Formats: sequence, C-alpha cells, structure tokens
Amino acid sequence: MTLSIATRQRIEDLLGQHRVVLFMKGNRQSPRCGFSATAVGILDTLLEDYVSVDVLADDEIRQGIKDYGNWPTIPQLYVDRELIGGSDIIGGMYNSGELHELLGQPKPDRS
Repeated sequence: MTLSIATRQRIEDLLGQHRVVLFMKGNRQSPRCGFSATAVGILDTLLEDYVSVDVLADDEIRQGIKDYGNWPTIPQLYVDRELIGGSDIIGGMYNSGELHELLGQPKPDRS
C-alpha cells in the first residue's frame, strides 16, 4: 500500500501539532497490545502531556504510519517529528536514561 498524500498530511499535521506522539494499538487508558502497554507505561512515568493515536480506529493511519516512518511495527514513538522507534527501543532508551534526556527529564540515578 502506498502512502496517500492525504494520509501523509494527516500524519504530518499530528506531528507538527504535538511534540510527543505515540502511534499505538488502543489508547493511553486502554492499550490493546502488550507492546503498546509497555510504551504507555514508560511514557506515563516521564510525561503527562503526550498524544496517543489509536491506529486500530483508522486503517489509513495504521498502514500509513508504517509507510511514513519506514518502520513495520506498532507502537511508534515520535518526538519533535522524528521517529524514535518501537517499544523495545523506548525501553532501552528509558533504561539508559536517553529517553529522559530527550524528553527534558532528569536522568535516573542508577548508582
């Protein structure tokens, strides 16, 4: 499936309007897969203000975001319009403190 101009514009509008956007299955209050739940759990510890987009509610966005970022899986985290990655990358960055730094939060003391 090719990313349509309209879907690309919808994605770019979302990314332009919000600093942190998580494309996920379900929503923050009710994730619909374990990987999305993991991503939400991590982000919720660091941020109150981020946007989640339920890809299950919109087939065009569900496929479109995969094509847009050239990333085959959901969830996908974008910060400042840049694809960060899925739940494994989010988890690794959280554990290393990189995600804290990216989001302007103090790094955890791991000593």
